[in-house]
Amino acid sequence: MNPNRLEPIEAAKQFISIYFPYCQGAILAGSVVRGKATENSDLDIVIFSEDIHSSYRESLIFGGWPIEVFVHNLASYKNYFESDRKRARPSLPRMIAEGVSFKNEGILEAIQEEAKQILATGPELWSDETIKIKRYFITDALDDFIGSNNRAEELFIANTLAELTCEFILRTNRRWIGASKWIVRSLKEYDDAFADQFVEAFDLYYKTGQKSKVIEIVDKALHPYGGRLFEGFSLGK
Repeated sequence: MNPNRLEPIEAAKQFISIYFPYCQGAILAGSVVRGKATENSDLDIVIFSEDIHSSYRESLIFGGWPIEVFVHNLASYKNYFESDRKRARPSLPRMIAEGVSFKNEGILEAIQEEAKQILATGPELWSDETIKIKRYFITDALDDFIGSNNRAEELFIANTLAELTCEFILRTNRRWIGASKWIVRSLKEYDDAFADQFVEAFDLYYKTGQKSKVIEIVDKALHPYGGRLFEGFSLGK
């Protein structure tokens, strides 16, 4: 641990006083707020300022911390809320809803309530056509995975299959998805026990090359929606 590193809240306060002294609101979010910070964690800070013409993101080092700052005016965040809702990855709503406000000139309560409402409502429901398309591409990846005898290719097919299947499970249950570390976090938020089974199936494959548990869990995900799909599928006809 960096001995010169400030406490998170103190670092955030000093950072704001120097870089954004006239902002109307500031929120500290991320792993430090959730109590899951590691040696390599950064500080995620969301700024609201009526003086900002357009939103932007910037990375800096301050107080011994890497800082990711997300800067918005009092309207620009709404576009990001809508974009995140449509892609089903609520990055900004989650930061704002779960973060700790440490500067607030009477604006954050309404914004945080917006964010919480988005999270509670969930993403748009997939259409039957979207589910059909996703079934086809999962089936395609699964067939490649089953038929491959090239270990190097299999590793990347397995990665694709894991991401597609996670997305399918979450979106068909109208749950938020994520990228990178947020893939498994999102799956655990949906069903902790199933997430463990999912990870164990792929971990077994990566360690031993055994595919049966992966195949089983993918088929389990597809089954309520008609199972694998190849014959009769068309796109753009």
